Amino acid sequence: MASYRSRLDIIADVLNVIGEGSKKTQVMYGANLSYKLLTKYLNEVLEVGFVCFEKPRECYVVTVKGRAFLEEHKEYVRRSRSFEKSLNDINSKRKNLEKLCEADRSMTLKPISQKRRRR
Repeated sequence: MASYRSRLDIIADVLNVIGEGSKKTQVMYGANLSYKLLTKYLNEVLEVGFVCFEKPRECYVVTVKGRAFLEEHKEYVRRSRSFEKSLNDINSKRKNLEKLCEADRSMTLKPISQKRRRR
């Protein structure tokens, strides 16, 4: 199954493509977005101040606030991957424990006989 990008990942992609300056078409192709989604996310990053439009150069540029977002996003992704790896390790250990329990159930054990009482 395909892995979809989250809203935060798309915003980070847009900011990374823009970098020191990019035009709308460059951002669209670089971030792999349709025109409709590009417009939505560009408006969003402009509105929150992650990006500004430089009229003389006719391109978008990432602001200091946008760079701060990228740094925080990088740390979030790093921690998220580390947590996911730990969770996968825990789930793997649980599966191993489950297998051990199944193996014990499949063995036919004779019940321990009680000593017969003499009459």
